[in-house]
Amino acid sequence: MIGAMGPQDAASDTPTPVFFLAGGTGISAETLGNLLLAQFPGLNFTRRKIPFITSVEKAAEVMAEIDAAMTDSVTPLAFSTVSDDPIRQVLQGTQAAFIDLFGSHLDTVERILHVNATHSAAALHGVGDTLRYDRRMKAIEFAMDHDDGASLRNLAQSDLILVAPSRCGKTPTSMYLALQHGLKVANYPLVPEDFDTGDLPRPIAQFADKCFGLLSTPARLSQVRGERRPGSTYATLAQCSFELRRAEAMYRAHRIPSINSAKMSVEEMAAVIMQSSRLPDLA
Repeated sequence: MIGAMGPQDAASDTPTPVFFLAGGTGISAETLGNLLLAQFPGLNFTRRKIPFITSVEKAAEVMAEIDAAMTDSVTPLAFSTVSDDPIRQVLQGTQAAFIDLFGSHLDTVERILHVNATHSAAALHGVGDTLRYDRRMKAIEFAMDHDDGASLRNLAQSDLILVAPSRCGKTPTSMYLALQHGLKVANYPLVPEDFDTGDLPRPIAQFADKCFGLLSTPARLSQVRGERRPGSTYATLAQCSFELRRAEAMYRAHRIPSINSAKMSVEEMAAVIMQSSRLPDLA
């Protein structure tokens, strides 16, 4: 249950300890928990993910660790997607604020479906579904093979082709879409030679309907490139501005949808891309 909140002050610099608890990898607990925390931008948090809580003994250890973070002025937050009832009951004994992201909604779903859930961590993460698991693994392999234009084979099999100047976020977005949504995503880097005519590069021209463009701001792109190649022409503000202008014009000319990745998380980018391109969640 949710413990009584301590006298925390929104203006306090003391960080609130946050724990993400899970019976599996903790991806869901971390993602959902951070989504809620993002609604409190003025507060400081320290985050710790504790995955694979698969026994009541481990749950007791975790509960003790959380309670040890309690102070007179700070109450920790514990976001949980643990599905096993006995383990969840142990965790609910914490004096911290326990936010059950799983069990609090499971009863409702069971009532609607008139079927008891398995309460299995494997089911929560899709491990029990061999076809879905294989689809994700094949999608990851495809994304790795077709990263940064490394391979142009089998582009016809791709669900999506991300196109962008270097360092706009193509690789992490491709991998996220593969891992989380089972999509086969290739990505193709735009280089200065590609901007001479304004045409789509020849290898991807026939797949324009699968393309999605990424942009950034000149300042952000220059900063990211500067960390990789400090002092290079590649990282100058002028070069970044040129490439982004030409890329945007290319997208517009060929009716390729695009987003600016400068202030977006990978999760946000993936959600916008899937919605804009009407891509199915295959995972």
